[in-house]
Amino acid sequence: MIRKYSVLVSLAVLAVVMLVPFAIVALNAVRSPEDYAANGPLSLPDGLYLDGIAEFWNRVDFGGKLWNSLLISGSVAVLAVVLSVLNAYALGIGRVRGRVWIMVVFLVANTLPQEALVYPLYYLGKQAGLYDTRLGVIIIFTVIQSAFGTYLLSSVLGRFPHEILEAAAIDGAGKWRALWRIVVPVSRPTLSVLLIFFFIWTWNEFFLPLVFLVSNENQTVPVALGVLQGDKMMDATMSSASALLGVLPAVVFFLIFQRTLTRGVTVGAIK
Repeated sequence: MIRKYSVLVSLAVLAVVMLVPFAIVALNAVRSPEDYAANGPLSLPDGLYLDGIAEFWNRVDFGGKLWNSLLISGSVAVLAVVLSVLNAYALGIGRVRGRVWIMVVFLVANTLPQEALVYPLYYLGKQAGLYDTRLGVIIIFTVIQSAFGTYLLSSVLGRFPHEILEAAAIDGAGKWRALWRIVVPVSRPTLSVLLIFFFIWTWNEFFLPLVFLVSNENQTVPVALGVLQGDKMMDATMSSASALLGVLPAVVFFLIFQRTLTRGVTVGAIK
């Protein structure tokens, strides 16, 4: 009993420590610059001041940046999951020749830093006419995220009960039908977890979008926030507003799908 309560108290303290910075940013985002200068960042605001949020939103066209991030992150999440399923189905269940070496390639791809990829990707993007386009970034991150998804799902599908697939084959189901009617529904919890992770990981990406999205109308939220850091026109209130608006969509997305994430982690891919 004592151990149970000690773990609970430790988790509560950890949650408070993690939420305090977010709470400070949220409070400073809704206070006036004068209030911030007079009372400091740790005091409660005198009133609700939304001009900093509105000014930041209009200055950077945050609505456009938000749409770019949603479009890129959502597209990458869906496409990377689909590509991971197709690859893992061939590697984990199809048992293609050279499966081990292919898995090694995917494992190595997961360990490569983005700094090592930026110049080849930049050159290929220029040659293909995809530089400074949202499509180019979507393709890049779909491949990057699907490398991890393929490696994970291949190990999961490698333990898939072959008796189920053999029974489906006897009933006349081909490989394509068995994939979408049997494998995907059974693996839905794991796929849901990958979808959520791919969305959040892509949303938070900064380096490659900074290099590839140089036009203001194509930039994502993290890039817009990074470009504005150090701007002389950005006071403490507007900086807090930018940080709040930058992290809030990802937090909302996580809160909406947290039950799906928890169920996917606990249930597992194979029932």
